[in-house]
Amino acid sequence: MSEAHAELIHKFYKAFQERDAETMAQCYHDEVVFSDPVFTNLKGEQARNMWRMLCERGKDLTLTYSGVEADGKFGTALWDAHYTFSASGRKVHNIIAAQLEFKDGLIYRHTDTFNFYRWARQALGFSGVLLGWTPFLRNKVRSTAARGLSKYCEKRAASKGD
Repeated sequence: MSEAHAELIHKFYKAFQERDAETMAQCYHDEVVFSDPVFTNLKGEQARNMWRMLCERGKDLTLTYSGVEADGKFGTALWDAHYTFSASGRKVHNIIAAQLEFKDGLIYRHTDTFNFYRWARQALGFSGVLLGWTPFLRNKVRSTAARGLSKYCEKRAASKGD
């Protein structure tokens, strides 16, 4: 099973490199839960829509990944994303560690960790340097991201006639 799980991780990140969110979504279990320092506790379709949104909006997004390891239940990968943060127009190089849990041959839990302060300094410039370490800025970024994802999900549902 570890080989199949490692292949699933490769499939997920290769699709991400190609901004193929539908293939990424197929790698997720129906009950998937995703969290990172910005998007917390996203479940099911909400998690899939986050990747769809990021792939659609990340016009200059490039990424590399490495360190793929997996066993019968858990997996890990390291990935680097380079992109322009749309709210500020600033270039970002984010270094992320992914921890994955599998169920029924799919990704069931996906937790990404990265240094939020490092990200904030790059994405937000001076305000990120001054406030990037504070819960205030982290919560502001989270709420802005949650609103953006919610609007994206509403538009997607409306376009599908849901």
